[in-house]
Amino acid sequence: MGVQSATHIEAMEARFGAAKSLGAQVDILFEAVGALGFDTLIYDYTPARYDLSGQQMLPTVLELRNVDETMRDYWFGHGYFRLDPVQKVALGTTRPFVWNYDKRAQTLISRFMTEDAAPVADFLTERGLSAGVTVPIHLPGGDYATVTGIRCGDGRFTEREAPACLGDFGLIAHLFQHAAQNRSVEGRIEGLPHLTVRERECLRHAADGLSAKEISRVLGRSVPTVVMHLNAAMRKLEAKNRTQAAVRAARLRLLD
Repeated sequence: MGVQSATHIEAMEARFGAAKSLGAQVDILFEAVGALGFDTLIYDYTPARYDLSGQQMLPTVLELRNVDETMRDYWFGHGYFRLDPVQKVALGTTRPFVWNYDKRAQTLISRFMTEDAAPVADFLTERGLSAGVTVPIHLPGGDYATVTGIRCGDGRFTEREAPACLGDFGLIAHLFQHAAQNRSVEGRIEGLPHLTVRERECLRHAADGLSAKEISRVLGRSVPTVVMHLNAAMRKLEAKNRTQAAVRAARLRLLD
């Protein structure tokens, strides 16, 4: 497949837009990347780079197609997501890239192939998922996603054919994310602290440098009420003070 025509792009956008759920959109994406030679698809969406503890945040959305479902447990429960060299590369680039866990292959993930990453490499290699293509999608608010395609059991695919379809793969991935964005964001809320409207409102003003007394004047609420909302937000965000709470809420896009 060559560069997508305008008509084809419009048709793809229409299909993604007409899908009734994120899962249905991922199914359409899976079909599209299948036409490029991939038979496995992994999609993840993360609302921020780092969580409250300062660690790389785990995805709040993970969609797998033709992948062993145990991957979900290992990537979350065993922390493989934070060790995955593909994710480390994706955090620092905006261009689609090919990768290969074969130590003899020279791809962008090679410098991250440390002893810590060995369990990840073993897991993927045992399942024939040792080489593929990933499209990092960094969004304006700081959230990001990756779309990964793999041809199971064919590590040479990334050397022979995958480079020629990077442009089409990247375009399809971005068309998908544009259509799926609202549904992805809905899923992110499940993995984040829930702030009430008043708590968010008070934190926004605190982030602007207002004191509790000043916030009470702006909102027309009593000082004790404002303090109550700020303290509740601090507890939920595990913050030591209002400034840290405001920074964490902004970083996690909870003030949007």
